[in-house]
Amino acid sequence: MSAVFDLACALIERASVTPDDAGCQDLLGARLARCGFSCERLRYGQVDNLWATHGQGGPVLVLLGHTDVVPSGPPQDWTDPPFTPTVRAGRLYGRGAADMKGSVAAMCVALEDFVARHPDHAGTVALLVTSDEEGIALDGVRRVARTFVERRQRIDWCIVGEPSSRRRLGDLIRVGRRGSLTGRLRVAGVQGHVAYPEQASNPIHAFAAALAELTSIRWDEGDAAFPPTSFQVSNIAAGTGADNVIPGELRATFNFRYGIASSADGLIERVESLLRRHGLDFELAWHRSGEPFVTAEGALREAVTTAIRMRCGVEAEASTGGGTSDGRFIAPLGAEVVELGPCNESIHKVDESIALDELEALPGLYEDIIERMLRLRR
Repeated sequence: MSAVFDLACALIERASVTPDDAGCQDLLGARLARCGFSCERLRYGQVDNLWATHGQGGPVLVLLGHTDVVPSGPPQDWTDPPFTPTVRAGRLYGRGAADMKGSVAAMCVALEDFVARHPDHAGTVALLVTSDEEGIALDGVRRVARTFVERRQRIDWCIVGEPSSRRRLGDLIRVGRRGSLTGRLRVAGVQGHVAYPEQASNPIHAFAAALAELTSIRWDEGDAAFPPTSFQVSNIAAGTGADNVIPGELRATFNFRYGIASSADGLIERVESLLRRHGLDFELAWHRSGEPFVTAEGALREAVTTAIRMRCGVEAEASTGGGTSDGRFIAPLGAEVVELGPCNESIHKVDESIALDELEALPGLYEDIIERMLRLRR
C-alpha cells in the first residue's frame, strides 16, 4: 500500500513483547544504514536499543520510540491473530499498531525521505528506539540517557511518537508529563485469633486511620502546567484467607502523580512522617519512575503546532496529562520534548488498531517538523 504501511506491518508481525525486540531494530537499522545513517546498537541486560544518526554537530533533533509491546492476552479474544497485521474498514489491526509501531514506522520513513531530500542538511537527525518502554524501563532509554551524559551527547529537541491524539490526529500533543512515585508499604502486626484480640495486633486496624488521612490530604494546588498531585492506592492485601485469624501483616502499594509544585523527596518525607505519627511498625520501599517535566512555548512547540495546523487542519491542545513516557529520561538532558502520535483509544486493548489515514499522514507530519526545526523547506 505504501512504505509506511509495509513497514508497520513488518513490525507488527514481530511478536516483540517487552523486553523482546524480536528483530524489529535489525529491520529499522538496516533500512536507515542504507540511507547513510550511522547505527549503533546499545544492549543493556536483555534490552535492545538502537541509536541511528545522520549529519553532524548541532542542533540535534531526535525521534524517539519503542519497539516493545504489551502482551496480547488470549489470542482467541482477538478478531484476528494479534501479530498478524490485518486491514478492516480503513484500519490496520495488530498488537502495537497504535502503541507504537505505527509511529516508529512513520518516523523511519520520515527520516528516509528527509535525508533523500536534504542529504547535506544542517545539524543531526536521529532515531532512538528501545525495547524496554512497556516494561520496567531500567535498561532502555533510562540507561541510554546515562550513556549520553557520559558521552556528553547533545540533544536539543525530541519528538516522541506516543499515541497522544484523542479523536483526530494532532488534536492533542503532550508537552510534559507528571512525575511518578510508587510506595510499597508493609505494616507489621501480631497474628492471632479473632476471639482474643488482646493477644494480637491487627495491622488493618492500625493502618485504617493513616489510610483515611492519606486519601484526604490535598498535597498541593498544582500550577499553570500541572494539576494538583494525585494519590491513589492500587493494591492492598492482608489476611491468611481464614475468617478467624487476625493477620500478621498488611501490604499496600500506592502511587503519586505530581507536578513541579511538589517534589519526590517532599512527598516521601510527608508520608513517612504521617505513618510514624500514627505509631505504625512499618517498612516502606520507594520507586521513582520519573520526574515531572514540561516544555515551555518555544521553537519545538511552534513547529509542531504549525505542522499540525497545515497538514491536519486542527489546532493542537497542549497537555501534560496521562501517564509517563520515555520523554521523562530525555528532558533532563536539556532537550525540549513534545509527544505526537496517532489516536490512543485502542492502545493496550484487544483488537488494537490505527486508522490508515493517520498512519499515512504521520511520515509527512514528522518530516515537516524536522524541516521546520532545521529551517529547511521542500
